[in-house]
Amino acid sequence: MPKDAVKKVVLAYSGGLDTSIILKWLQDEYQCEVVTFTADLGQGEELAPAREKALKAGVRPENIFIDDLREEFVRDFVFPMFRANTLYEGQYLLGTSIARPLIAKRQIEIAELVGADAVCHGATGKGNDQVRFEVAYYALKPEVRVIAPWREWSFEGRPQLLDYARKHGIEIARGKEQEAPFSIDANLLHTSSEGLVLEDPDTEVPDIVAKREDRRTITPEEAPDKAEVVSLAFERGDVVAINGKPMKPHELLGELNRLGKTHAIGGLDLVENRYVGMKSRGYYETPGGTILWHGHRAIESITLDRGAMHLKDELMPRYASLIYNGFWFTPERRMLQAAIDESQGSVTGEVRLKLYKGGVRVVGRNSPYSLYSKALVGFDEAGGYNQADAEGFIKLNALRLRIAAERDKKAGKNE
Repeated sequence: MPKDAVKKVVLAYSGGLDTSIILKWLQDEYQCEVVTFTADLGQGEELAPAREKALKAGVRPENIFIDDLREEFVRDFVFPMFRANTLYEGQYLLGTSIARPLIAKRQIEIAELVGADAVCHGATGKGNDQVRFEVAYYALKPEVRVIAPWREWSFEGRPQLLDYARKHGIEIARGKEQEAPFSIDANLLHTSSEGLVLEDPDTEVPDIVAKREDRRTITPEEAPDKAEVVSLAFERGDVVAINGKPMKPHELLGELNRLGKTHAIGGLDLVENRYVGMKSRGYYETPGGTILWHGHRAIESITLDRGAMHLKDELMPRYASLIYNGFWFTPERRMLQAAIDESQGSVTGEVRLKLYKGGVRVVGRNSPYSLYSKALVGFDEAGGYNQADAEGFIKLNALRLRIAAERDKKAGKNE
């Protein structure tokens, strides 16, 4: 589709410098009508300025969408992911990855609503987000035109972008004249900081990152010297109450974030393998998610059958990779989700966690569906278990090894 064929485009718009430049660039380069979409995912920023900036840039009021997606984000994306105990490469709780499919979904919904023939994102050509956005777009609207400015425009660096902004009267916030020390992505689940001052993996995360004003957690050195015990109630794999108080999903995650920040939980210095082929170092803050992960794992430990739990552990890395790589809206992700959700019917009960200086320790768990039997496991009670039965079990499992050992013994004698 040639540029002049694009009549209306839905732009994922934050109101920041980069997306403000993209907005004007779309108007100039494509000569099309721009619809702005700003998602409130709990990033903690005031979103009203995005509306004012869009209006100032000539966007019609009816073409400005600012949607509060916090509840949908936690209920339909974060919670399903945590039912799988998802970790990418053993550490990363996928805070950025899980937000992209929801943003893309809403963009496509708006495109359908306003009759747009294109969508646009501000992800660079080096990162994972371009893949996550675009795979989701095509899964939901196969014929949609995708505009990725960072892969198209002729700007070679930030100085040229700033010159363009000045030329067109785009507001440059104080401090943006210089190269930002790092790049931040935030939502209710996490904050990620990447680039520039963090690009050397052999250097400790500097204070400018770890102690910035909008940080989601603190350092262990700053945390109180007194531990706190928190109780999480689960129903069918999802947390439903904290310390006996029921809350909506986004409120629950917000409260877990508060508890996590207080006790320095959830900070992670990580080098990960990007989908596009390079390694990337970042500092991730996921305080509430870290607490939730430990709590969910603990309640599963007493409610899940061994076979189901081990199968989940085998499926999890595959599931995590699908989310990291942007394949949320795929048959294989839905198939895995169905299997995961099937396992959660009995994952109901209470977990008590002790939070202290960056650590999360389980100090109690109980469930009406617990498979744990003190009578079976106790040293002083038989509980219907005949210890002599173990002999046959052991010998059957060892039979093939005994046969192989006899063979090897004979082979050795014949040499």
